[in-house]
Amino acid sequence: MAAAPKGDKGSGDMYGEGAPKLTATAKVAILFITLGPEYSAKLFRHMDDTEIENITLEIANNKQISADQKSAVLSEFYQMMMVRDYISTGGLEYAHDLLEKALGTERAKIIMSRLTTKLQVKPFDFLKKTDPSQLLNFIQNEHPQTIALVMAYLEPDQAAIVMSGLTPDIQADVAKRIATMDRTSPDVIREIERVLERKLSALSTQDFTTAGGVQAIVEVLNRVDRNTEKTIIETLEVDNPELAEDIKRLMFVFEDIVMIDDRSLQLVLREVDTKDLSLAMKATGQDVQDKIFKNMSKRAAEMLREEIEYMGPVKIRDVEEAQQKVVNIIRVLEEKGEIVVSRGQGDEMIV
Repeated sequence: MAAAPKGDKGSGDMYGEGAPKLTATAKVAILFITLGPEYSAKLFRHMDDTEIENITLEIANNKQISADQKSAVLSEFYQMMMVRDYISTGGLEYAHDLLEKALGTERAKIIMSRLTTKLQVKPFDFLKKTDPSQLLNFIQNEHPQTIALVMAYLEPDQAAIVMSGLTPDIQADVAKRIATMDRTSPDVIREIERVLERKLSALSTQDFTTAGGVQAIVEVLNRVDRNTEKTIIETLEVDNPELAEDIKRLMFVFEDIVMIDDRSLQLVLREVDTKDLSLAMKATGQDVQDKIFKNMSKRAAEMLREEIEYMGPVKIRDVEEAQQKVVNIIRVLEEKGEIVVSRGQGDEMIV
């Protein structure tokens, strides 16, 4: 909850005819006073220094607040929160319809006008609360570009469930479209929302929105089952080898070694050149180093520590290349089925 700049004029419609108009900051100050110090302190943690300073000053200068003012501020605050919930549930038009039925046309217009000038509603926000299986049934027959656009705005976990439910030929196509997606015009998004017959949300600005990209599809693939992941990667390797390589490179990074079980890591270390390993570990965190040293003999670990210590300054590019060599070995061993790499949900090991 952010206070408006000091001096921003608010509406006096809820405060009675002839009542002085309160600034947004004044309303927030009244709300804080009404809520009491315990809850107000929690809200302050979400504000910047300027907002805190303005509200504190307003509270200090507020010598007396009438019961009517307190009631009106609380009522307005409640209505604003209610509208936000309506919007996240079904979009702006849905929120407006509910308010109109509950409060009448004029009051609904006033509240919606107040809120939408400050609130930027994300495209397809409504779908984030939709059950993934229902969402899959709803969009699976749409054009792959439409599916890709919708999935790019979903949470990765939700998008992963949808991706796993698509047919193999559609999965790779959608994955490619998400990865290569850049910016989408608000007009296109609105049109897709209309085609899907969902009153989801309206863009509050005409700025282009950015979604998708290689990292977006990597986050999805890291959460799908291994068979789905393999099908998509293999299809992309034929259709777009460069994109497939970019995705594979991001799906496992050197620091992810901590996710490998000890037995598998020991097999990896047998295949890695000591010089490459020492260079790869030059700029890693303590958790990664501890994991590697733990899976080496005492003598080998001591020798590796000495080599890293006396290596001196090295180029970042050389470190990254060495790390990639280790990652490539891990990838080859995993593809052969000799090791298993845990990538999160569903990959926990049973001993």
